[in-house]
Amino acid sequence: MTSIVKLEHLSHKYASAWAIRDINMLIGQTGIMGLLGSNGAGKSTTMNIMCGALKQTEGEVFINGINMRQQPELAKQQIGFLPQQAPLYMDLTVAEYLRYCAELRAIPSSGIKAALGAAMERCGVAHYANRLIRNLSGGYRQRVGIAQAIIHEPKLVVLDEPTNGLDPNQITEVRGLIREIARERAVIFSSHILSEVQVLCDEVTMIEGGRVVFADSMDAFNNYIAPHSILMEMENPPAANTLLTIPGITSVEFSTPRKARIFFSGDQEIVEALVAASVQQGWRLRGIQLEKNALDEIFKQLSKQSAQ
Repeated sequence: MTSIVKLEHLSHKYASAWAIRDINMLIGQTGIMGLLGSNGAGKSTTMNIMCGALKQTEGEVFINGINMRQQPELAKQQIGFLPQQAPLYMDLTVAEYLRYCAELRAIPSSGIKAALGAAMERCGVAHYANRLIRNLSGGYRQRVGIAQAIIHEPKLVVLDEPTNGLDPNQITEVRGLIREIARERAVIFSSHILSEVQVLCDEVTMIEGGRVVFADSMDAFNNYIAPHSILMEMENPPAANTLLTIPGITSVEFSTPRKARIFFSGDQEIVEALVAASVQQGWRLRGIQLEKNALDEIFKQLSKQSAQ
């Protein structure tokens, strides 16, 4: 895989305590990679080092093949960053603020007007160009924050909790904007809201206890823990005690007279056993499916493993 980001054995120590240890990561040139981690896990430290805001204790960061330690200015030119608190100046208009950001990014004077127009158009704020940022809604302020992160056309965009604090309509709008941006460049989407990561991301990296505990596709994350419950609908259901006689079933909950959630343990072929019992005993089975684990449960299990 051709990567835009490569982290090699990245470690960082605050005083005598390691915040992250031996982080290795590859991120492709397009798409959205979700960065998960609970508070204090090392997620922010990793992002700050990746963006050049913090110098690592050990290891190397490569952005588009450029070593951040050896050529920091050149590497940072490849990155757009929206921190959790967007660095907005409330008494500037949208156009004034983005022009200032373009100058900070060393965009040539001759190219600022075009860069400004492209960023505002892409982020849907062109019609608010002359409005003070303090008079914008939360969703539009976040759009301006994203605009400053892409105004110099970076190869990598890092977004830290970009949907935090927005209402449902604003979240939907910002999600669409992030997807649009990710068609042309790599996006790192950091969030503690698991449902946001599930909706937006193609890949997931989870950091706990300063180490990577998971790095794979969103599908692999969703299926990380084997299901331990089955949903079953029957026209002529048996009593719960009858279901409990099948080896491996640990408990049964009826949500309606005909629908049951059946919990099991071990590696037994529970579905096959239930289908066979239904045929033999005339339960008239109407539907049966393994129930996926909730994302919160997967997160909890991965967090527990990192603590062991």
